[in-house]
Amino acid sequence: MYVYCLFCDTTKCNYVVHAATQLMPCEASSPKQVQHTYVSATRRMEDRLHQLLPGYVFLYSQEPLKITDIRQIPDIIRVMRNQDDAYELAGPDEAFAMMLYHRNGALGKTEVYEDDGILKFRDGVFAGLKAFIRKVDRRNHRMYVEIFLLDQQVKTWLEYEIVEKKPRRKNPGL
Repeated sequence: MYVYCLFCDTTKCNYVVHAATQLMPCEASSPKQVQHTYVSATRRMEDRLHQLLPGYVFLYSQEPLKITDIRQIPDIIRVMRNQDDAYELAGPDEAFAMMLYHRNGALGKTEVYEDDGILKFRDGVFAGLKAFIRKVDRRNHRMYVEIFLLDQQVKTWLEYEIVEKKPRRKNPGL
């Protein structure tokens, strides 16, 4: 499968997904994540889909796509290139995009473990990418992360779930 990544206006992701599938023989998705969100109309917390990487759209095709055709999609700012200056994703970027593809473009909560009070990624969604936790909102179980995708630094909030908690080590000197 051939995988491409597009960068577009953050408010136009759904439009770009629709336009790409109409103009080319491909599937397209804008990554989303399930977040537990307060809905004022119902006064309850509900799981809702939110943009995981605002502005990014992935194209999946059984045959190579022409870049000139991809550039015809309205509202695209640029077609991303990989480390080898090629348009097709490769390595960890391709693995991440394929993981999204197999999950229909949506992620649940990110699995982390806690070691000495510090949250760390568990093997899984972000295992192959350089991803760093920068801030943690423990009350809402969210973390602000930096992900390096296609040599770009992307920052986003993720919901997390602690799947393993390692006990704090006691300092024998105290």
